[in-house]
Formats: sequence, C-alpha cells, structure tokens
Amino acid sequence: MAAALQMADFIEVAKTYDLPIGRATVRTIGAHRIALFHIASGFYATDNTCPHRGGPLGEGDVLGNEIVCPWHFWSFQIETGACLASLDMKIATHEVRVEGDRVLVRLT
Repeated sequence: MAAALQMADFIEVAKTYDLPIGRATVRTIGAHRIALFHIASGFYATDNTCPHRGGPLGEGDVLGNEIVCPWHFWSFQIETGACLASLDMKIATHEVRVEGDRVLVRLT
C-alpha cells in the first residue's frame, strides 16, 4: 500500500524539458491544482486560482517574471505571488527544486 501524500513531501510534477522558458502549465498534487512556471531565473509554482475572480493562472500569459490572469488580466509576480494591481491580493507560492531533469514541488 502506498504511503499517503504528505504536505512536506517534494513531488515530481514535470521534467525540465517539458516546460520551455516563458511558459506556464497546470499540474495536480493530490487534490491541489498548481500553476508551474519556467522563467529566466528558474522554475516556480503558485496556486492555480487567481484571487481576483478565480481565473486559471496556469493558462495565462507569462510576461518576463509576471503571470497575467487570462480572465481579467490581473498580473502577479511569479517569484513572490504579489499582485501588481492590488497590494492586498497575493497568490500562494510553493517551494520548487530541480534535481537533474526532475522538477519537484512542495506545497506550502
């Protein structure tokens, strides 16, 4: 019997070659959907849901180090989760590490 997923575990969500620089994708860890990004400074993960109106961030456009929500065009800094339009809004970020060609995420 497989061990239950622990929040403290790093889980492989992609291979480095799966996601070119400047792109985003959606991955699932347990019941949690995350947005995974590859930008010039590395790989990053956030919650997939925009706090403004619930848009799917992993389907948005990556512009430099920002993700733009595809529904209402709100922008968030990928590394910090900070919203550029409202200092009161932020998306949760998750810890990412790369081991060889494996991209691993730990939910926070």
